[in-house]
Amino acid sequence: TGPYSTCALFLTIGYSGVATYCKDTATPFLAEEGLTGLLANQGEAVGCYGVQVELSSEEPLALDNEGRAVITQHHFIGKDGPQKLTVINVYCPRADPDKPERKQYKLQFYQLLQCRAEAILSSGSHVIVLGDVNTSHRPIDHCDPDDVDNFEDNPGRKWLDHFLFGTAEKTENGNTEDELTDISQKSASGGKFVDSFRHFHPKCSNAFTCWSTLTGARQTNYGTRIDYILADHCLVKSAFFGVDIMPEVEGSDHCPVWAQLSCTLRSSPKCPPMCTRHMPEFTGRQQKLSRFFVKVSEKERFSKVSEESLPGSQDSGEIRENLNPVVQGNSVAKKRPTCREKDANASKAKRSNQMKTEGNAKGSLLAFFKPKQTPSIPSIGNLSPKQTKSSEDSPGSESDVRSCPSDVQTETNLSLVTEMETENQDEVEGESTSIVKSKDCKKGPCTGFWKAVLHGPPQPPLCKSHNEPCVLRTVKKAGPNLGRQFFVCACPQGHASNPQARCNFFAWVDKGK
Repeated sequence: TGPYSTCALFLTIGYSGVATYCKDTATPFLAEEGLTGLLANQGEAVGCYGVQVELSSEEPLALDNEGRAVITQHHFIGKDGPQKLTVINVYCPRADPDKPERKQYKLQFYQLLQCRAEAILSSGSHVIVLGDVNTSHRPIDHCDPDDVDNFEDNPGRKWLDHFLFGTAEKTENGNTEDELTDISQKSASGGKFVDSFRHFHPKCSNAFTCWSTLTGARQTNYGTRIDYILADHCLVKSAFFGVDIMPEVEGSDHCPVWAQLSCTLRSSPKCPPMCTRHMPEFTGRQQKLSRFFVKVSEKERFSKVSEESLPGSQDSGEIRENLNPVVQGNSVAKKRPTCREKDANASKAKRSNQMKTEGNAKGSLLAFFKPKQTPSIPSIGNLSPKQTKSSEDSPGSESDVRSCPSDVQTETNLSLVTEMETENQDEVEGESTSIVKSKDCKKGPCTGFWKAVLHGPPQPPLCKSHNEPCVLRTVKKAGPNLGRQFFVCACPQGHASNPQARCNFFAWVDKGK
């Protein structure tokens, strides 16, 4: 439904990885991983690598080792007859400020991407470059460009100026048409690709595709537009008839970007070898966990399970490898245990029976959650003559209890309490009530002590602008303040002119609190 009803390609980006989903009506004829060609299979690659930038022997493979590019080539019938369309799905690197080497890595990836895209375009195929480019091109594509130092001098933006054909974004910022023409001529530098979104929406502001999840910036639309569908300008003019973003679709820090083309795709009769359909994980035969821990020959790997085996049981080959029996003729001989092994097994069984008996003696699990009662045993004088006689004659008398071990004494006391439970129930209940009260009295000073030692987080102050409780944060960046805690406004990050955005309240937490 919606704009996806006529689309045949679905592109998703994972962390340092990309995937291109194709409908059966848009099965590609060729597919390739990476931009350098080092990971491609001969005979099945898209080709057209151009004159690559000067790189060392190790740098090209490093640019493709992070899984940041997948290329598929499709056939379609356009206004001018059968044509080719090559889709380059990319996830461009991010320049981490704390890692200077990543800035150089990002620029090398940009140069390699441009070299490959222009080479494929020169071969006669239309080209679409789409994905997370990780650079907002113009000030209109950024939530707060004035807050960025030297916005126009960013190397990534300069590369986009060189890669893209001149567009009219600057009219949003007050430039005249003459100024716009000069800017386009200076910045475009003969670029061969078009930002399709700006082609259809040249003056659309606050159209962002990425927001910070750490600061809740999506609530105030405080983001950037860094996800693009870039295509050669001939394809945009002849086939594109709709491009837009979908900020209402949540589930990620990015939102989908879509484009519609008026063309008829031709499907390949077979999927390229790179397709996931050919991977063992998707062959349709469910793998067993035991397969990952035993050696299996090629013959056994593709053989069927014996009809005699039960459903879900091991294959006969796996059973032989795991048990390793001694085979004599057609029968399997079982090793008889020796006398020493018999004695050892008997002793193990004895110990296990003892442990089971001890475990049963402990009672049910509910006994650990019931309050323990420690009623005192009444003196012999308070017992009836029958009870006195039985207690004197029984082996559990007072003289015998003193000479018995402590565990035997405990069992004897418990048995006496059980016998007298019906006659002295009121007395026991009264004593247990007094015991509970004494425990409650002891809780008071203990609770105060632990509260003084293990105090919780400090009470949050109220921010001055919104008069709402602040949130507690911890410094995680290396430096003198690493590990220190502070309070900031709990509202989401936004522009300074937005009253619902986070204010500039900040307060350190005293170490003593």
